[in-house]
Amino acid sequence: MGKTIIIALRVAAVTLLVTGIVYPLAVTLTAQIAFPRRANGSMLSNGGGVEIGSSLIAQAFSSPAYFHPRPSAAGANGWDASASSGSNLGPTSRKLRDRALGDVKRLLAENPDASPPVPGELVTASASGLDPDISPEAAFWQVARVARARGVPPDRVRALVDTFVEGRTFGVLGEPRVNVLLLNLALDRDKMAAYQGAE
Repeated sequence: MGKTIIIALRVAAVTLLVTGIVYPLAVTLTAQIAFPRRANGSMLSNGGGVEIGSSLIAQAFSSPAYFHPRPSAAGANGWDASASSGSNLGPTSRKLRDRALGDVKRLLAENPDASPPVPGELVTASASGLDPDISPEAAFWQVARVARARGVPPDRVRALVDTFVEGRTFGVLGEPRVNVLLLNLALDRDKMAAYQGAE
């Protein structure tokens, strides 16, 4: 019996060492060497070198001079990276219906030059509540508002959006998309008017 316990303890110790220490260290080291930016959270900096967020996590933008992300149910006010989740409201939920209708009304009021209908993902939250991307259609739908707020021609803003459209991953996975934070940083970097700072 004692011999069996000693063998079991040795196996447990070796397993703990290999799976709890050696393997995680090897993966971390490999990631830091092969792609350090991604391994450290894909962090982005503003023009002054200050980290302002990750390209993988959506942020709230409410100013008319910036593109807006999808709605978020993550946390009390949305876009809380420490509380990633969906609302879990089903298709028969009155609360979900009222929220979506309210968002449609607000979006149409904020974007008077955009043609209805409002793109679907601008009124539906993602499962994580932190999806950093919107469809190209949702980005182009907001162009007139952003251009007006910045005092620049819509064609100039539309051309910038075009440069940020990412295709399907490996040409087959997912849908074309636009990263909202990267696009908004480009708006400021390209000095499209004197507007400064994200809300």
